[in-house]
Amino acid sequence: MPKTILSRKNEFIRKILRLSGSAEYRRERGLYFLEGARLCADAAVSGVNIRALLYTERAANKYREYLSPVFASAGEVYLVGPQVAQALSCTKTPQGIFCVCKLPEGHVRSCKMAMPGTYLALENLQDPANMGTILRTTEALGIGGVLLGGNCCDLYSPKVLRASMGAVFRLPIFTEKNLPAALLELKRRGFVTAAAVPDATALPVTEMDFSVPCVLAVGNEGNGLTGETRGACSVEIFIPMKGRAESLNVSAAAAILAWEMMKNRAGGAAG
Repeated sequence: MPKTILSRKNEFIRKILRLSGSAEYRRERGLYFLEGARLCADAAVSGVNIRALLYTERAANKYREYLSPVFASAGEVYLVGPQVAQALSCTKTPQGIFCVCKLPEGHVRSCKMAMPGTYLALENLQDPANMGTILRTTEALGIGGVLLGGNCCDLYSPKVLRASMGAVFRLPIFTEKNLPAALLELKRRGFVTAAAVPDATALPVTEMDFSVPCVLAVGNEGNGLTGETRGACSVEIFIPMKGRAESLNVSAAAAILAWEMMKNRAGGAAG
């Protein structure tokens, strides 16, 4: 039998709101917040440790199919009132399904990136929507994983989770503060490391051989890759463009690069 919460001033609800709004609080508590029927169901099916499920009576009737695996996985279950759902929601019309989940233990280092494999590295990416979109695209195309380097935005912010459409739960994700050093080590292990740059003197991505184990690095929205990261890579590549635009949005560029990486690989799988 679920517990009932009808007040948005409830202490548990206050804590969840802090989880939603603060990366520091998420790290401190070792928890993060999910919203939405499909995203919560994806988390449950993907084996995420769901500490608590909160749902409205309307959601129980409308999203019964999505709720089923979440009910089976959640440690605690709460029935909340419409006002509570509105307070928790980041959208104007909340579906009325929310989860509190446990953060994974520690970071997976780049030494765990398997050979052979095809990976995307992101350096100092700051926009959560870009981050989530890139994760969603790379998972869809079969990239073997994503390496987050430098100071990227919080992977478990609500905006990243929402834009990733569940890819955060399924895609292998590795983390390194010092991306240049990680790329040099990956190169020593036999990976080809490529830097995506807005420079027409670089190698066109369409001429790059992606049949070998490789890691392709994409930089910050405004500044691109750092000089150290560019210097650590085996080769620099660019996306040929016929229009007058000087550059692309980073998520659009990453999508094109990921497609080029995977289009000629057998079965579209990264290994």
